[in-house]
Amino acid sequence: MVKINLDSTADPRRRPDDLAAEEPLEIRLRKAPLAVTMRTPGHDIDLAMGFLLTEGIIRTQEDVVTAQLCAGTDTPNTYNVVDVVLGADVPAPVTDPSRNFYTTSSCGVCGKASIDAVRTRSQFDVAADTFTVPARVLADLPDRLRAAQRTFDRTGGLHAAGLFTAAGELLVLREDVGRHNAVDKVIGWALREGRLPLTGHVLLVSGRASFELTQKAWMAGIPLLAAVSAPSTLAAELADEAGMTLVGFLRGPSMNVYAGAERVTV
Repeated sequence: MVKINLDSTADPRRRPDDLAAEEPLEIRLRKAPLAVTMRTPGHDIDLAMGFLLTEGIIRTQEDVVTAQLCAGTDTPNTYNVVDVVLGADVPAPVTDPSRNFYTTSSCGVCGKASIDAVRTRSQFDVAADTFTVPARVLADLPDRLRAAQRTFDRTGGLHAAGLFTAAGELLVLREDVGRHNAVDKVIGWALREGRLPLTGHVLLVSGRASFELTQKAWMAGIPLLAAVSAPSTLAAELADEAGMTLVGFLRGPSMNVYAGAERVTV
């Protein structure tokens, strides 16, 4: 890497630099390809489990008989394949040409033909979750999330998702080049830990709150999604429809509550 600083009289200099890893992960069901996502390697089983749950393919951990990393065709082997075997009573996903399961690190629903195709209905009644969280607790969460982002400290190139209790305790954090992957890794961890539905929890994401991330939170039974950046219109509409709380621009002492304001106390 060549370092160039226009504010300095020094000549450009070469030095090593840490970059965020990005590699493809193929998710297979019974050895048949289902999806390919560009992700940061690590916690791949959680990523696959979270993806299957948030896409409505599985409902519980018991729906999965085995989930294992397999060697790919690259030399050397990169283990960029997760093969999942579902229980015999779990319906196979219906092939729908309007749904393209190839996802990039920037957007997990790019290429899907319509919003109706991804508006998966959750098995959890998030609207019935009456927990509340003080605004001062929410205001502290971005700093706690940032302090735990060890890979970001080295690379500056990863999104993060963190699952918190209503008291502000960080339970798990995952980093990834894709914000949707970071969320799937968190949800997959919770699924494998037997914690679903995530009643009374807060999901914080380091970027913006999209429709897709709101849907993933709903599918995991998370009643409050917070983001340090802006939400989209569809995210706000879906949160309102689901009975979720959606917080955006969570920075320092201020925040905007776009849906479910009754859960945030002052």
